[in-house]
Amino acid sequence: MAAPLDRRLLHRATAAKIFLVAVGATGILNGVAVVAQAWLIAHLVAGVFDTGGFHAAPLPGFTAGLWCLATVFVVRAVLVWATSRWAHRASAAVKSQLRIELMRARLKRPSDATTTSSQLIHLVTQGLDALDGYFAKFLPQMMIAIFVPAGIWVIITITDWVSGIIVAITIPLVIVFMVLIGLATRSEVDKRLAAQTKLANHFADLVTGLPTLQVFGRAKAQSKGLEVTEQAARTSTMKTLAMAFASGGVLEFIATLSVALIAVNVGFRTVDGAFDLATALFVLMLAPEAYLPIRQVGAHFHDSADGTAAAQMALDIIDAAERPIGVIDAAGLGAITVVFENVGVHHEGAARPSLSGLNLELSPGRTVVLVGASGAGKSTALSVLMGFTTPTTGRVTVCGVDLADLDPESWRSRIAWVSQDPGMVRGTISSNVRMGNPGADDDAVRSALDRCGAESLALDRPIADDGEGLSAGERRRVAMARALLRVEAGGVDLLVLDEPTAGLDQTTETRVVELVRSMGVLVVAVTHRDALLSIADEIVEVGSGVRS
Repeated sequence: MAAPLDRRLLHRATAAKIFLVAVGATGILNGVAVVAQAWLIAHLVAGVFDTGGFHAAPLPGFTAGLWCLATVFVVRAVLVWATSRWAHRASAAVKSQLRIELMRARLKRPSDATTTSSQLIHLVTQGLDALDGYFAKFLPQMMIAIFVPAGIWVIITITDWVSGIIVAITIPLVIVFMVLIGLATRSEVDKRLAAQTKLANHFADLVTGLPTLQVFGRAKAQSKGLEVTEQAARTSTMKTLAMAFASGGVLEFIATLSVALIAVNVGFRTVDGAFDLATALFVLMLAPEAYLPIRQVGAHFHDSADGTAAAQMALDIIDAAERPIGVIDAAGLGAITVVFENVGVHHEGAARPSLSGLNLELSPGRTVVLVGASGAGKSTALSVLMGFTTPTTGRVTVCGVDLADLDPESWRSRIAWVSQDPGMVRGTISSNVRMGNPGADDDAVRSALDRCGAESLALDRPIADDGEGLSAGERRRVAMARALLRVEAGGVDLLVLDEPTAGLDQTTETRVVELVRSMGVLVVAVTHRDALLSIADEIVEVGSGVRS
């Protein structure tokens, strides 16, 4: 979990800095108003008692004091409103900025295996919404707690040095207990965020696989597993809330005990005639205000903990996507030759590497097929090849140039890609195919679809979000037609295929395989189908390194 004052988060909060400065200024002004309020109340009450009651008090002076006190009340109300307004605007600005940067980071690394779609959705919505507690409550109160108690302590010390000593001794105790509570809370907050993320993932996976579960009659059986996950999230939340209430009680007890010590000291010294009633009341009313900002920091810390934990996760994703990128233009490299040199990928927190010790050489015009057991790293190898995943060991070179030194956009402009689950956007068959070459006319689109065995797909057939309404085989044929248009448009030297013939009938599969053979570019494919294996110039078993 992030520290209370997370430097990375504050550095990212460029959109909120002016609001935070305003919040700090209004908080300090509110502290000044608190001192003025205590002074006015103390002298008004003392004046009443010194003159023998309300009726005996000098009316003009008493009335003027009441008007001044009313003005202070109004000023404090305005300052509190302004502080709250600017704090919430700061929170909204930071959340918007982080969401934009998070989406940009995801677009830079669309195949990032460390963050699932359900995790990302939870983070962008409920996760970052928790930053309201940090920017709207905790951070403004932290700024106030830095300056206001110190100023009040100085005034108390000048007025009564004994009370000043008590405050100077007890405030650090409150801070020490607050730090200890924060350390104890840290692990519980991390567990709570992990439980909520697991619940989001479980629910998203269940919804995605519901049709399959219904076919096999296992849909209702999954409710028990979801109930267990939900109960774990509820238990974690209740533990965090219990710790928040307990810590709040501890801080309140220490602050109350400290104020009681000051009250006893002031009471006895007033009876002894050490100072007058106005001074005693002034010190007594200021004493709680010295502890209040610090107590509120402790209370709001629990509001902020979820937000800072989510922000930490978001910043990790953003920072990972902002690693230095290459600047060498891949367009000037000529015919593509790619070499994998002992390439490995190990995602943080994973029990085993996603890819280990891959050595591979890809030459122009050849067809290389990657095979291997599920989880061996075949799709990860393709992700590394396209620059979406950075190797943790080894390196990839393109025509002798490290892939990390190439401009990612120029490198991907030389690649046509058909993924295992081809992406589709809302529109028509024609608009989705034409993404491979926006300048292609309807005849070229029709020809590409026909050569991929999709003669039955009308160009104007509508497609819903994510290709809803198309079968798995139809999606792959549309994706192959899109890749074909991209290759024929020129400038593409590498065709990357991930299970391109899965879900196709034998006749269509044969046509697609022949099409791949005729493209005349370097082909790197992942498949388990014999038809595509039959045209391979080289077959590499990922995980063992066996070649054939």
